[in-house]
Amino acid sequence: MLFVGDVVGGLGRRTLLGLLPELRRRHEPTFVVVNGENIAGGLGITPKLADELLAAGVDAITLGNHTYRRAEINGYLDSGKPIVRPANYLTTQPGRGSCVVERDGIRLGVVNLSGNVFLRAGRVAFLEIDTVLAELEGKVDHVLVDFHAEATSEKVAMGWYLDGRVTAVVGTHTHVPTADARVLPGGTAYISDVGMTGPRGGVIGVKKEQAIASLRTHMNVRFETSEDDPWLMGVVIRAAERPMQAEAIEQVLQPWRPAPQAAGRS
Repeated sequence: MLFVGDVVGGLGRRTLLGLLPELRRRHEPTFVVVNGENIAGGLGITPKLADELLAAGVDAITLGNHTYRRAEINGYLDSGKPIVRPANYLTTQPGRGSCVVERDGIRLGVVNLSGNVFLRAGRVAFLEIDTVLAELEGKVDHVLVDFHAEATSEKVAMGWYLDGRVTAVVGTHTHVPTADARVLPGGTAYISDVGMTGPRGGVIGVKKEQAIASLRTHMNVRFETSEDDPWLMGVVIRAAERPMQAEAIEQVLQPWRPAPQAAGRS
């Protein structure tokens, strides 16, 4: 499995699409899963952009706290496409928290969760995941959980809670890759945050001058997506033949150097 962390804005989308063919050749992933909650100008996702990712060979899209920033996505989330929002959101909110994708006879369950610490989610993630896994039991060979959370402690706790019960727990949301990728004793691949795909030259995706001005003055500043130093950040997870077990997790941290004619495209 190739999992790509938060794709930020048009630059992040171009970085993903520009590097994906090379990553497919190098790692030969059976599945590609992408967190796309920041792909539309840094906030949210649209049906057009979701369709573009799926057409490029992305098997499933996960989201997070910016799921509903673009109203046009609401109906799309209920269309049956392989796109999921946090499972512990309210049942009255559009979308679903898990999906199953199949390739080469392997069934992968993709689950999205939101943290509860510092983020607004309708239900407790640690309780909701038990319900989701019970629903997936017998229907999948492996499960990948994207835990979109702010607090590192909450992410680490979720990794231990699910160790041996799912194939992988990957953290998203902070946009900064962590150095703790490992396979836990029970066989679950884990990392606290895979990082973001987009402008490393900004401040978690925002133009650095704007972020610094906001922090210096405590005044409202209109944020724009940076265009500096694009990188793709993610992980490759090697699953074992045994269900819900991983053999290895490897970080993917790769710069993208667009062709000159493509550098200014939106």
